[in-house]
Amino acid sequence: MTDAGIGARLPRKEDDRYMRGRGRYVGDIRLPGMLEVAFLRSPLAHARIVSIRVPEALREKVVLAGDLLDVKPIRADTTLPGFKSSTQPVLAGDRVRHVGELIALCMAPTRAEAEDIVAEIEVEFDELPAVTEMLAGRAPDAPLLHEQWGDNLFLISLTDVSSAEMKAKAAYSVTRELRTARQVMSPIEGRGVVAEWDSRVEQLVVHSATQQPHIVRSGLAECLGLDEGRIRVIAPDVGGGFGYKGILLAEEVALAWTTRRIGKPLRWIEDRRENLTAGADCREHHYRLTAYADANGRLLGLDGEASVDCGAYSAYPFSACLEGGQIGSLLPGLYDFAHYRCRVHSVATNKPPILPYRGVARTGACFALEVTLDALARKIGIEPTALRLNSLVRPEQMPFDNIAKRHFDSGDYPEALRRAIAAIDLPGVRARQKTGEPDGRRIGIGFSMYAEQAGHGTSVYSAWGIPFVPGYEQCQARFTPDGGLELRIGAHSHGQGLETTLSQVAHSILGVPHDRIKVVHGDTALTPYSTGTWGSRCMIMSGGAVAAACDTLAERVKHIGASLLQAEVAAVRLEGGEVVGPNGRIGIAEIARTWYRRPQDLPRDVDPGGLEVTAGYKAARDTGTFSYAAHATVVAVDPETGETEILDYVIVEDGGVLVNPMIVDGQIIGGTAQGIGTAFYEEMLYDERGQPLASTLSDYLLPGPTEMPNLRILHMETPSPYTRFGQKGIGEGGAIAPPAALANAVNDALHDLGAELLMSPITPRRIVEAIAAAQAREAAE
Repeated sequence: MTDAGIGARLPRKEDDRYMRGRGRYVGDIRLPGMLEVAFLRSPLAHARIVSIRVPEALREKVVLAGDLLDVKPIRADTTLPGFKSSTQPVLAGDRVRHVGELIALCMAPTRAEAEDIVAEIEVEFDELPAVTEMLAGRAPDAPLLHEQWGDNLFLISLTDVSSAEMKAKAAYSVTRELRTARQVMSPIEGRGVVAEWDSRVEQLVVHSATQQPHIVRSGLAECLGLDEGRIRVIAPDVGGGFGYKGILLAEEVALAWTTRRIGKPLRWIEDRRENLTAGADCREHHYRLTAYADANGRLLGLDGEASVDCGAYSAYPFSACLEGGQIGSLLPGLYDFAHYRCRVHSVATNKPPILPYRGVARTGACFALEVTLDALARKIGIEPTALRLNSLVRPEQMPFDNIAKRHFDSGDYPEALRRAIAAIDLPGVRARQKTGEPDGRRIGIGFSMYAEQAGHGTSVYSAWGIPFVPGYEQCQARFTPDGGLELRIGAHSHGQGLETTLSQVAHSILGVPHDRIKVVHGDTALTPYSTGTWGSRCMIMSGGAVAAACDTLAERVKHIGASLLQAEVAAVRLEGGEVVGPNGRIGIAEIARTWYRRPQDLPRDVDPGGLEVTAGYKAARDTGTFSYAAHATVVAVDPETGETEILDYVIVEDGGVLVNPMIVDGQIIGGTAQGIGTAFYEEMLYDERGQPLASTLSDYLLPGPTEMPNLRILHMETPSPYTRFGQKGIGEGGAIAPPAALANAVNDALHDLGAELLMSPITPRRIVEAIAAAQAREAAE
């Protein structure tokens, strides 16, 4: 490790071009003869399409479902027993199943003209009853989205471990019904696609703001019936993803088919209204959870029933059950107990298909568990932190297989909580609560904990039965003739700082200066195959692959350098970008020139592979790393208005060995901002006909700088025993814990009033209503 290698707080290399306005996004791409695309989208949540009338003069500028006779629908299945398959049409022809579903592609020289064409199309609908609430969707008499199923359940999952015994053993129990609202992922840059047919090489070229260029290529090949070699997908700079850009889009398929037909490039840029009305696709869970404890205040078991609103279709490639299929293994959290049951219903509704948003399923499971644990502690009459400390997996148990068969690799969970307790000053807050606030507000303190599984690979995803199972991650590394280093990876950076952190990995091994290291990513023609960027896997998998490739290059460089120095290989070392021997040193640039330009000076036994390497990496155990954190927060709640202010927020995070602590802090801060949005602000409501009730950012609230507290982040570094440097994935963790911690703080503040909030977001209206309901109960009693 060096001051510029692993562990260094190195400024992000890519930020120089971003801050100077030199990034290149899909919206910056303009090709000769390019037409702009606007889509006619369904205004109804559930309806049969009776007829579509397009003015004859505009017909050649419009693509309908009937034109796509040779295009297959989007299908994302899993082999999990009982899963029901759905097919998502690229353009709806006979039926629509959610507001915003694509009906027609319209093209013109400008977006405004394309939208004018959209306005000229007349569609006659026969509106059908809509399923707008997941619990109602489970009812036997609910309207059906997919008649062939006979119900609206993608899947029912069950986990049961000695559940029959827990009630009899328990001294205490509580039951809570909890819910998290549907949200809209809101990256700064929306989705965008540019498609063109390159007639010279007979290849479809698609520029897309995607996290998974190789997966998109495979999906396009399946839908269009093309060989994958005839498709090139390029992801330029991407302005945030969070899972929103981690799927195959119907828009991508539609543009790809159309550009090949008309021979002109096409571009579609999502606007914010499309994002909000057609992209409310995450976080909507319902739980009924009972927690049991023994007489000593230790968690004995959990009994849960959960539902996930999966929307209308199964999104490619992860399927509709990525959240529902995980809840059973996520709900136990970081705790060690012996009895458990969890049944999860993955429900189809007339809403956009659910996607894996940052924290995938963990945010809802953490909210349900941690809020219920606080309620259990109140019933026992102990501090919620005491219940947690009594029940957490201990460091001496590591590595630990929990009740749901999650393999925790390393960590000290109790120490993280103890540090959070000390940093937030729990005794001081309790003393402050006794004295009261001069302004009449009520102070509350809340804690929550979670683990984030990251970089999990073949053994996990093959068991889940998804169509794309990650294997070895590869890196292609090569020296240029003047000693520069190129690193080509199949993952894609959309804000994580991979161009910096992977450079740090390479620098640690080879000593090449950062300004001579270039990371190439986001182009299926230039990079090795990868399932892409998701699941906080990049520093584990791509970082490991870069290290493996650089290790091989280091050996080849030392071999050539030793020959040029007339020394034995065993007598030289690689240091600071030079091969150093007993009688001198030679730089990597000179060694590269020798390989490329003076082969007569190479040793006879030189590796013919030269200074270009493709290496693969998989962790020693591919069940994933488990970063974790304890979040602690203090809030002030005005019981008259319901307004809540975050007074303090502490995060004790353990991400293993941190490759770049500054980037880690940025990931945590950004994730926490999204978690605060989940906790207090973000909610997409629907009416009884399935109409989304927010179509602008004045209706859909996002947290801004004034809503963000000054976070205090404390790091622990417990190396993973399974990864190359001991690093763990931490990209999603910040978003997981805030809703539970903030709900617990609000409930702590309102406990004496008898009010309890069990739904996110916790809005001022809900707080006032909860207090009023508590007062009504007290009056009735």
